[in-house]
Amino acid sequence: FLLFFIIITITITMNPLSLSSRLLEVTVISGENLLDNRKQPVKKNAFVNIKSESYSCNLQTTKMDKEGGGFPKWNEKLIVDLPMHARHLTVEVQCKNSSGIKTVGIAKVPTSDFIGGILPEDYLHFLSYRLRNEKGEKNGIINFSVRVKNAAPPSQSAAGCAVYAAVDGRTDRYGK
Repeated sequence: FLLFFIIITITITMNPLSLSSRLLEVTVISGENLLDNRKQPVKKNAFVNIKSESYSCNLQTTKMDKEGGGFPKWNEKLIVDLPMHARHLTVEVQCKNSSGIKTVGIAKVPTSDFIGGILPEDYLHFLSYRLRNEKGEKNGIINFSVRVKNAAPPSQSAAGCAVYAAVDGRTDRYGK
C-alpha cells in the first residue's frame, strides 16, 4: 500500500529581512523644553536621528525644524529597520548652529515598550521620553509614535512551515 504525500509550503509576502528584523514606522511628533547647554532654549534648526541599537548604518533623520526653538514640531514618519535581537531604539535630538552640530539629548527606548506584552505588534504606541544630555542630565522631552509595519497576523504565524496532506484523503503528517 503506497501513500503519496503532497508537501505544500505556505509563503507569506514579507520584508526579506523579516526573519532577522522588523520594520518600524516611527512618527517623530515634537520636542519640549529643549535647552542649549542646559541654560537657554534651543533657538532653531533642531532635528532628530533614530537608529536601532548601535547600527549607525540604519540611521534615519527628520528634517530640521527652523522655527520651533525649544519646542520644535516635526510630525515626520521614518521607517527604521529594527533587528529582532535589538533591546532598544535610540532617539537623538540635535541642533545645528554656527559652531556645527550639537547633541541636545538622547533617549534609549526599550523595545519592550512597544513590542510584546498583551497588545498586538502592529498597535500604534504614543510615547514620550525624557532626553538626557552627554552628562546624563535631563534636557527636554521627545514625543513620538511607533508601529511595527511587518508584523505577521496571528493566523499567519506558520510562515515558511511545511503542511502535509495525504493524497489518499488522510490529512495528518504521517498518513495515519
